Amino acid sequence: MVELSEIRDWMDAAERIVVLTGAGISTDSGIPDFRGPEGLWTKNPKAEKMANLRHYVADPEVRQAAWQSRLAMFGTPREPNAGHRSLVTLEKRGQLRAILTQNVDGLHHKAGSDPEKIVEIHGTVREVVCLACDRRWPMSHALDRVEAGQPDPDCENCGGILKSATISFGQALVPEDLSRAKEEALGCDLLLAIGSTLGVYPIAGVVPLAQKNGARIVIINGEPTEMDKIADAVVHAGISETLSLLLPADEENPRDPIHEPHS
Repeated sequence: MVELSEIRDWMDAAERIVVLTGAGISTDSGIPDFRGPEGLWTKNPKAEKMANLRHYVADPEVRQAAWQSRLAMFGTPREPNAGHRSLVTLEKRGQLRAILTQNVDGLHHKAGSDPEKIVEIHGTVREVVCLACDRRWPMSHALDRVEAGQPDPDCENCGGILKSATISFGQALVPEDLSRAKEEALGCDLLLAIGSTLGVYPIAGVVPLAQKNGARIVIINGEPTEMDKIADAVVHAGISETLSLLLPADEENPRDPIHEPHS
């Protein structure tokens, strides 16, 4: 078993770090993951329909449920946690190449990470988009309409169906984002996979791609992942806690001894 102190040494020595984040990094901000023990789809399998474009377009009840879910989850602003802030520390060191995120919550932006370094593979819930005319508005504008009594707000420009600017099942990913992700994976010397089961493709494919190109792979997740076997180090522990130990916000003495969670 690799100790956190050794992982920290790897990170100190790395020059080109790429981070892949999944839902697990945001659970400490009150945003549930999807497939974990307390996941949104685990507890309510019907909720998965809201992420399927075909069901969303065809069924007004699915759209209404989706708007209520967005209101419950994002009507009250969510704040970045220590895990998000730790990646800002990594960026300030000058080692971070990119954050490839499967998350749509915008918390990497809110934490202060450089938007140019963030690749939102699955889109963002910070905006809504009309499926007919492609016009966009801030999510807060649409949620205000839901709170005002519109259960399924339509596009104010053309009357089309609105949805969050996320990539639903049945929608194509953005080719430029996938190309950027591949390029970053090929160019890194260390890849951190954080809070992801690494079972969602094609983005999970950046992990073996980086590994085959000579990069070290470090996986930090609360549960086992599909790629633990190819990693140089795996930490099954709290994500915010672990990242805070690896990347303390106050780095005046970054070599102080660290107390390690169970891994």
